[in-house]
Amino acid sequence: MAAPEAFTQTTDVGHWIAGAPDRGRGPRRQPVYDPASGEVARHVRLAEEADVAAAVAAAAAAQPAWAEMPPIRRARILNAFLALMNEQRDALAAMITAEHGKVFADAQGEVTRGIEIVEFACGIPQLLKGGYTEQVSTGIDNWTLRQPLGVVAGITPFNFPCMVPCWMFPVALACGNAFVLKPSERDPSPSLRMAELLQRAGLPDGVFNVVQGDRLAVDTLLAHPQVHAVSFVGSTPIAQHIYETGARHGKRVQALGGAKNHMVVMPDADVEQAVDALVGSAYGSAGERCMAISVAVLVGGIGDRIVPRLAERARALKITGGMEPGAEMGPIVTREARDRIEGYVALGVEEGARLVVDGRGLTVPGRERGFFTGATLFDHVTPAMRIYQEEIFGPVLVCVRVPDLTAALRLVNEHAYGNGVACFTRDGGVAREFARRVQAGMVGINVPIPVPMAWHGFGGWKKSLFGDMHAYGEEGVRFYTRQKSVMQRWPDGIAAGADFAMPTAR
Repeated sequence: MAAPEAFTQTTDVGHWIAGAPDRGRGPRRQPVYDPASGEVARHVRLAEEADVAAAVAAAAAAQPAWAEMPPIRRARILNAFLALMNEQRDALAAMITAEHGKVFADAQGEVTRGIEIVEFACGIPQLLKGGYTEQVSTGIDNWTLRQPLGVVAGITPFNFPCMVPCWMFPVALACGNAFVLKPSERDPSPSLRMAELLQRAGLPDGVFNVVQGDRLAVDTLLAHPQVHAVSFVGSTPIAQHIYETGARHGKRVQALGGAKNHMVVMPDADVEQAVDALVGSAYGSAGERCMAISVAVLVGGIGDRIVPRLAERARALKITGGMEPGAEMGPIVTREARDRIEGYVALGVEEGARLVVDGRGLTVPGRERGFFTGATLFDHVTPAMRIYQEEIFGPVLVCVRVPDLTAALRLVNEHAYGNGVACFTRDGGVAREFARRVQAGMVGINVPIPVPMAWHGFGGWKKSLFGDMHAYGEEGVRFYTRQKSVMQRWPDGIAAGADFAMPTAR
């Protein structure tokens, strides 16, 4: 099998407005790095208010005709886009590796999970079916239907530059909305490639737009009167800002925040399976996943069997550039992010946790300027420590020891975040009790990263989600539409005279 082709484009990354590339209306731009080399690979144009206004205007002009198109015809365009996404999977994955740093196989998996949402959205004719009741009262029928909101926006994070936008725009477009995407400025190229593929699939100009940018673009979208809904994925402080600001401007908002995902390992768990799960979920994608396991809750005496194996595996990880054959972990997305992660490691030492494996100061031969850090492992961490409380978003796994399932559940349920959680056990009763009592939005039983499939929907609890509805699935259809109820009666069934009483079924 031929080696994948690396993404090496050096031209500026701009916007996509009204069906065409757009260089923007201002001079601001920002470097985009190759995290594996530490070098500037290209620059991204940063949107001004006028760029956001142009994108929203294009979307608003195109949306009415798009909404009038029968859902089956919208689905056919999405089906053509689906074929192009499958065709371009490796090219998109190479872009992700070049700008994010995750290993190529992981990037391929990200694109595949995005493709699965497109597959779900192709079923929109069925998903938009309403309900109908004949003769709710004498001569009156009642039905409900779901209609698009208009122009909607998505603000997406650096860690999944393909998958997370696909959580949003395929469903939004299928429902008849026009979409404005504001991707992360750290890895902006996949967004433009998907815009190009949508155009090739036959999407009308203006229905999908991309504005690259920073907080200026975000706040402009949040305040724009023609943007009716905003979907966001990112850190909890920003999610709360998005939610509060959007709501203040009368928008529907879905803001997915941070996480501190726990994996509870019961004494009867298979040790090797648990170690495999912890290593892959804690250190995969260098821990830069909202579903990464960052806390191992070791119940009873199993900690003495688990920690030495974790340490052995953490030290043996193959850490190098993401396009290298056999790479298991790549670099951190930016130098600043790496320094912040290593700062947390120093903090954990100060707080008194036992540093079992120290990933700081890793140098990869031939990539000495890359943004690399190694896998870090702490043991005997307590709930009072900041390395337990706060989201580190890097390859740092902390181990907390508890005596029993009750203590494990209490630990998980008292944490501020409630995104994902896992339990490894052979006991069906324990598994059932854990799944029922744990306070988190996504639960895995012997599954370390329980990301739901496209038709189920993604979302957490507590400070991991601001808003009422989860992402994609039927929840996504509800988020991107509003219900209308119609009651109908024809003139020959209307009795003469005014009726001043509250209508009731007759």
